[in-house]
Amino acid sequence: MSRRALLLLLAAGVSACGFQLRGGRPLPDVLRSVFIEVNQEYRTLEPPIVASLRSALRARGAEVQRKARDAEARLVIERLDEHRQVISVGSDGKAIEYELTTTIQYTVKADGRTVLPHQSLSLSRDYSFNADAVLAKEAEELKLREAMQAELAELMMLRLEASLMMPTSVETPPPTPH
Repeated sequence: MSRRALLLLLAAGVSACGFQLRGGRPLPDVLRSVFIEVNQEYRTLEPPIVASLRSALRARGAEVQRKARDAEARLVIERLDEHRQVISVGSDGKAIEYELTTTIQYTVKADGRTVLPHQSLSLSRDYSFNADAVLAKEAEELKLREAMQAELAELMMLRLEASLMMPTSVETPPPTPH
């Protein structure tokens, strides 16, 4: 009996704080059938953000098309910039801490028009660097970049949902006769 009471108390506490299972939000209609287009120069591999977006869109019920002509909308990643900057140096003058910044610019197009104009998101993280473990630190930087792009994909989904779920026009009620 006490186990049930504990479960009920836990459920009440979780629901009271506003907890909601992930993926329960509705997907904007314009993104039901979407193609992810990446404008990338000098890259041979698909950036990790594309796989993260594809997964997030599918989890919310979208059909992610392989060809632009099969989709009703295009999510266009116009720019993906990654930058590394030294933020601290040791007594020997060598870098011991870096800041990684990833910036993405995107737009959504459907039916030959821009549904959501140029949007930009940026994310920064810092990490320590040890010259004695260069290979390990390079692997850590790569994992951090991938994690940042996955986080940017989730932020993009939140922004897309918020922007595209808003009504496009607000109807004003007719004036009441006096």
